Amino acid sequence: MQDTRSGEVGMFTGLVEGMGQIEAVVSEPGGVRIVVSPPVQMLLPEDPAVLGESVAINGCCLTVVELQNQGNPTEKWSFQAGSETLSKTNLGALTSGASVNLERAMKANARFGGHIVQGHVDGTARILSIDHEAEWVFMAFALTPELARQLVPKGSVTVDGVSLTVVEAKRDGFSVALIPHTLKETTLGQRQVGDTVNIETDILGKYVERLMAGR
Repeated sequence: MQDTRSGEVGMFTGLVEGMGQIEAVVSEPGGVRIVVSPPVQMLLPEDPAVLGESVAINGCCLTVVELQNQGNPTEKWSFQAGSETLSKTNLGALTSGASVNLERAMKANARFGGHIVQGHVDGTARILSIDHEAEWVFMAFALTPELARQLVPKGSVTVDGVSLTVVEAKRDGFSVALIPHTLKETTLGQRQVGDTVNIETDILGKYVERLMAGR
C-alpha cells in the first residue's frame, strides 16, 4: 500500500471520520454527481482533499472529481456514481440534506483501527429491529444467504461504512451492538426499522469461501 490517498489504491478501516451532508444529487449520463459538504473536522489545512483521492461514502469508495471553495468552511467535494453503484448500494436513494458517513482513504503511516475495508459494497441489508438497552442499541438486519454465510459471530462487518462486530450470525441475517459513541458520530443513530444499509463483508470470509468452493 502506498503512502497516498489517490483513487485506485484506496483502503479504509471503517472508522468514520465524520458525517457529511448531501448538497445535491445531479443526474448525468450513466449515473449521478453527488455533492457533499464534509464536516469541519475533515477540513485539514495540513492534509487537504485532492482531486482523484478516494473517499468512502456510506462505505462505498468513490473518487473526488471536483473541489469547491477549498480551504473555506463551505468546502464541497463532488463524486460520480455509475448505474451499477446506484443499483447495488443505498446511494441511489440519497437526496439533498441527507447525512452520510465519510472516511478518507487511510495512509500507510496511520494507526490501523477497525478492520480492512475495501469500500466495495457487496449488497444491502434491511433493518429488522432496533432494541434499546440502557445506552446501547441492538440492531438486527435481513441479509441474503449468499452474504450472510460470510459472517461469523465476533467477526467484522461494515454497515454503511462503519466497522462493527457481529453479535449473532444467521442464515439470512445478523445483528450488531452499537455503543453510544457510534450512535452519536455516525448515521446509524438516525436509522429506523425498514431502512436499507450498505454491507461489506470481511475480506477474509470471502477468501475462505472461495477456497472452500474450489475443493
